[in-house]
Amino acid sequence: MKILVINGPNINLLGTREPEIYGTTTLLDIEKEIEEYSKTFQNVQVEFFQSNHEGDIVDKIQNAKDIYDGIIINPAAYTHTSVAIADAIKAVNIPTVEIHLSNIQSREDFRKTSLTAPSCMGQIAGFGKDGYLAGLFCLVKYLEK
Repeated sequence: MKILVINGPNINLLGTREPEIYGTTTLLDIEKEIEEYSKTFQNVQVEFFQSNHEGDIVDKIQNAKDIYDGIIINPAAYTHTSVAIADAIKAVNIPTVEIHLSNIQSREDFRKTSLTAPSCMGQIAGFGKDGYLAGLFCLVKYLEK
C-alpha cells in the first residue's frame, strides 16, 4: 500500500515558524516519525512532497492516480483558498485525509473554512504532528477494508 503525504506552503518552515502555534518540530522530524510509524503496518510505504506552489501540488495529486492508494494532505494556507486542489482531489478519486497541525476552528475566522475538506474523506486538526500519525492510521484502516 502506497501513501502520499503532501504538505503545502510554509510547512517547510516548521520548527522556526510561529512556534507558539506550530511547535518546534521540523518537517523533516515529522517525516521521520511518519516513516517510522508506517513500519508498524504491513506493506505500507510512504512518500513525501512539499511545495509552496499551488500548481505543483495540483500536479502531484493528478499524477498520483494509479500510483498511490491514499493521500494525506496538509494544504496549509491553500486550505482556505484553493478550489484547484479540492478539484484535483475529487478528480483522482483517491481516499484523502486532510491534516492541520493547529485547530483551525479556534483560529482566525478565515481559517475556519476549508475549501479542500469536502473533497476528503475526513479531517484531523489540532493535534500537532500526531495528527499525521492519526491520519495514517485511519487511512490504512480504511484501505484495508
